[in-house]
Amino acid sequence: MKKVIKRTALIVIFVAAAIILFNSLYTVKYNNYALVKRFGKVTRIDDNPGLHVKTPFIENVQLVYSGTRVYDIPTSDVITKDKKSMIADDYVLWKVTDPVKYYKTLGAVDARAEERIDAAVYNATKNTISSMTQDEVIAARGAQLTDTITNEANSDIADYGIVILTAEIKALDLPDDNKNAVYERMISERQNIAASYTAKGESEAQMIKNETNKEVTITIANAEKDAERIIAEGEAEYMRILSEAYNDPAKAEFYNYLRGLDALKASLKSTGNVLMLDKDSELVKILYGTDEVLSVQNQDQLDEEKTTQAPTTESTTEASTEATTQQ
Repeated sequence: MKKVIKRTALIVIFVAAAIILFNSLYTVKYNNYALVKRFGKVTRIDDNPGLHVKTPFIENVQLVYSGTRVYDIPTSDVITKDKKSMIADDYVLWKVTDPVKYYKTLGAVDARAEERIDAAVYNATKNTISSMTQDEVIAARGAQLTDTITNEANSDIADYGIVILTAEIKALDLPDDNKNAVYERMISERQNIAASYTAKGESEAQMIKNETNKEVTITIANAEKDAERIIAEGEAEYMRILSEAYNDPAKAEFYNYLRGLDALKASLKSTGNVLMLDKDSELVKILYGTDEVLSVQNQDQLDEEKTTQAPTTESTTEASTEATTQQ
């Protein structure tokens, strides 16, 4: 009987020790806060991963995820400064930064935190977009609009121990009834911008053309001026050389010879031309040579002398005949 009682007591002690040990140990996982609470009040926070010890039955532990979370906010209608309706669809990256505040204000309940985030981001989106015209909203899409909404939303939830890393607008659309009108206006604005760029380019091109034409005109005028000066200098030099040639008999004869060759060359450019020259002309002298011309002239003089002497002989013969007859 004593053995049974002893065995039962050992079993009870073992079970009690196991229960006490089980309630004394807890595990902290990676990216988690362990809130150690005593009678509902947080006494300490363990954020080192591993096995930890607490007072059994007096202290209990609540784990809070400390990593980044994603929350997709439902779409909402917002009105711009110029009274245009737009549809915003946001998502949020958020995390717990102060687990004590998170527990005290929201009871460390994620659903409550998402409710506060939803309201804060919606108000921030509405306030930001309502302070801008539709064109300004479209132009600010991206980092500028995201930073503005994120900063304003964080100012509303700063007391809850959580922080919004980014409040991104994943879709910012227009209602179906005014999409076409907005698109047409955007197309018209882009066409006006393109037309202004084209006009500016054409104006600059015309200025460049005018400047180029001016430079070309100046260059041509200077070239013509230099050409006229060079021609005038050449003509003056030509007249000087010509004057020297005529003043020197030796040079004058040679110059006349060259001028005769030039005249002969100019007159015989076309085929089939017949050149009729006077025997005393300089060209005849060039073609036949000076001695030949003189011999031709001497032969002509001899022929003339023979013609002159022939009648005299005949008259002498006639006179002799008449004298013989009279005798």
